[in-house]
Amino acid sequence: MGQCGITSSKTVLVFLNLIFWGAAGILCYVGAYVFITYDDYDHFFEDVYTLIPAVVIIAVGALLFIIGLIGCCATIRESRCGLATFVIILLLVFVTEVVVVVLGYVYRAKVEKEVDRSIQKVYKTYNGTNPDAASRAIDYVQRQLHCCGIHNYSDWENTDWFKETKNQSVPLSCCRETASSCNGSLANPSDLYAEGCEALVVKKLQEIMMHVIWAALAFAAIQLLGMLCACIVLCRRSRDPAYELLITGGTYA
Repeated sequence: MGQCGITSSKTVLVFLNLIFWGAAGILCYVGAYVFITYDDYDHFFEDVYTLIPAVVIIAVGALLFIIGLIGCCATIRESRCGLATFVIILLLVFVTEVVVVVLGYVYRAKVEKEVDRSIQKVYKTYNGTNPDAASRAIDYVQRQLHCCGIHNYSDWENTDWFKETKNQSVPLSCCRETASSCNGSLANPSDLYAEGCEALVVKKLQEIMMHVIWAALAFAAIQLLGMLCACIVLCRRSRDPAYELLITGGTYA
């Protein structure tokens, strides 16, 4: 009965090690996704420390490849030292993922305040004639998120660009995709996106943080199961004489 329990634990442990390799790829993907998305919205959220959870989660993903290898070798070879090392590393990674979750919630709470501060400055410096990086970022966000202005399209009336052009129009990136003849004129507001960009940018960045948080939580749960199975194998190996004889190839006297 004891050997059956150990075998089951070992089978689950080997399976979990395979999951760790898959998890490593997913975590690295999530971290890379955060980096790529941040690059699109960095003008609206200047706090680079927001990328800390993404950096940590990529590092954890890379480490999970090594953990999976150690776990498989230790389980197959029945190495007490290897299994103990496996449990310790898993525990450290588990603590790291808890830190990622905490940081994710901290920076998720800061998003709205940070975006509100940055977006005002970015819109004021918009230059549609000779667009710089910030101006291109505004056009990109308005097209991607289907929005116009900070709170609505009327915000453009307070910008230097609007006053200089004197044509009573907003950037073409404010035009709805269905409005083929749109030229950005405020005389035809039905052709423009009605929703402002600030709320949508905040929502997008908070969604990114939630992806990191949920990924860390999911794989932290898997790691807990891995630590439990490894501990079961270690304890049974130490206490069950029959299991010890099975490993060494010995027989009862």
